[in-house]
Amino acid sequence: MESSPNRPSLLDRLSALLLREPEDREQLVALLHTAYERNLLDADALSIIEGALAVSDMQVRDVMVPRAQMQMISINDATATMTARAMETGHSRFPVTGENKDDIIGILLAKELLRLHAGETVAVRDMLHPAVFIPDSKRLNVLLREFRASRNHMAVVVDEYGGVTGLVTIEDVLEQIVGDIEDEYDFDEAADNILLDQTGRYRVKAITAIADFNAAFGTHFGDEEFDTVGGMVIHRLGRLPKRGESVEIDGLRIQILRADSRRVHTLLVDQPSATA
Repeated sequence: MESSPNRPSLLDRLSALLLREPEDREQLVALLHTAYERNLLDADALSIIEGALAVSDMQVRDVMVPRAQMQMISINDATATMTARAMETGHSRFPVTGENKDDIIGILLAKELLRLHAGETVAVRDMLHPAVFIPDSKRLNVLLREFRASRNHMAVVVDEYGGVTGLVTIEDVLEQIVGDIEDEYDFDEAADNILLDQTGRYRVKAITAIADFNAAFGTHFGDEEFDTVGGMVIHRLGRLPKRGESVEIDGLRIQILRADSRRVHTLLVDQPSATA
């Protein structure tokens, strides 16, 4: 059945709402939230638009993996060592250092290590892809555009003196827009609600019961007012938090890894400091 010709379409209603010509970012965000409240945008669309707006204000240093946490391979490592590192970390790309461990000479794709195990006699140095170096002050929206144009997925981050300070991937940028991107080890599908990640912090599902959270972290949070750790975070902030926000609760630093306009999904929790 065709819609009435006198009834405005969804696009017409959304256009009429946005034609108020917001004067600044805050007004634009307010209009988007009004569109969401009027069911012109769903929660996921609103979250993605807010993420896209935020990316234009963020720099590479805000999302990069710090140098201390980078998983690198030395050109002098044995092939078996390289393969073991790839299997241990699950990463698909690795910066490769030369004779000087501070010098990154290229990027090695984990899948190309299989060529060596297939009997090919190819020198690892000949398999390296050029490393892309970018300043830590580069805007994320500019970096995303460059990633798309070059079809490159990884860049090495340097400071004003040329020293390596970190690593950033296209996934790091996209996660600021669409939320946490899980791979084949999808945390949401994992049986465990609390998992230790490679940085020494814990990924915690927001639906984790307070009792289970207390047991894992040695805390003593009550469950009279809320049943889950996500509920505890919302209660402490007094509102639904946004992706990337952090809150400290009794010595624990809790960061929102994934959330939309309706609920919190995943948290990142620092380990409590060990007592001396």
